[in-house]
Amino acid sequence: MRIGNKPAPRILLVDDEPSNLRVLRQVLQASRYRLSFALSGQDALKLVEKESIDLILLDIMMPDMTGLDVCAQLKQNPATANIPVIFVTALKDSIDEAKGFELGAVDYIVKPIVPAVVLARVKTHLSLIRADELHNTHIDLIQRLGRAAEYKDNETGMHVQRMSRFAKVIALAYGFCEESADDLMMAAPMHDIGKIGIADNILLKPGKLTEEEYEIMKTHAKIGGEILSNPSSYLIELAHSVAMTHHEKWDGTGYPHGLSGENIPIEGRIVALVDVFDALTSARPYKKAWPVEEAINYIKEQSGKHFDPALVPLLQQELPKLLNIQKQFAE
Repeated sequence: MRIGNKPAPRILLVDDEPSNLRVLRQVLQASRYRLSFALSGQDALKLVEKESIDLILLDIMMPDMTGLDVCAQLKQNPATANIPVIFVTALKDSIDEAKGFELGAVDYIVKPIVPAVVLARVKTHLSLIRADELHNTHIDLIQRLGRAAEYKDNETGMHVQRMSRFAKVIALAYGFCEESADDLMMAAPMHDIGKIGIADNILLKPGKLTEEEYEIMKTHAKIGGEILSNPSSYLIELAHSVAMTHHEKWDGTGYPHGLSGENIPIEGRIVALVDVFDALTSARPYKKAWPVEEAINYIKEQSGKHFDPALVPLLQQELPKLLNIQKQFAE
């Protein structure tokens, strides 16, 4: 069964009582899910190795291998750890629900089952899977578009891999929570997306730009803002802010709006710092890589001018992590 061009979700039903499997089959088959069946925990583990399973309804009280044991093994295997598990248990069974959630289960259904409840729980958790897939696709597209801009600028794409990870390190050191630092890491690759709107004769010019050409080059920040305008998600909103503000300077001499100090969003201030650090310490067709110490000295000189003076010490503090990232994502 397919929904459009995509196969319908496959649900694995696991119970040692065939009659229970028949009841679940009657409830779920009308919703056009693809169904697989296992009469034991061992059979279930073998089956997930062969088939791509989207969701598991797992009986707890089974002989030889309980549902708790099965869930534990599924979650220990990276290949199956992300499959949502809903435990199915009889109301009379003495089950420690907290233990099940600890092991990684996402929900419980009580026997005798109520069809409407089963369908609602299954639909909810499959929707969450879909939301995760869309979120991951969203992130992947953002990163690929960021790399596309770098390729146009005669880069390999490694620059955005490095500087986005640098941004996360500095954000965490500044006090961001892990989730917010991850968001910045995912949005940062879009910082120079506006370069796709700059003519190649300027963008790829081997020599120094004329004053007129430099003014045109500076428009890439506004172009990036236009590309990312009217965002429908927080990540694109964050990417928009980064694209528009990563060339602003602490002293107000940057572009496109001449913002200064804390009027520059913190995400723009962080990306400005790590973007320059990576540019200085990386080889380009028109220059050699600066020694790290020389780059750090330059950035210290620009503290309070180009860069937020609160961020510069964090760059020095986190330097071992940044250098490790440079090695990991070398050209």
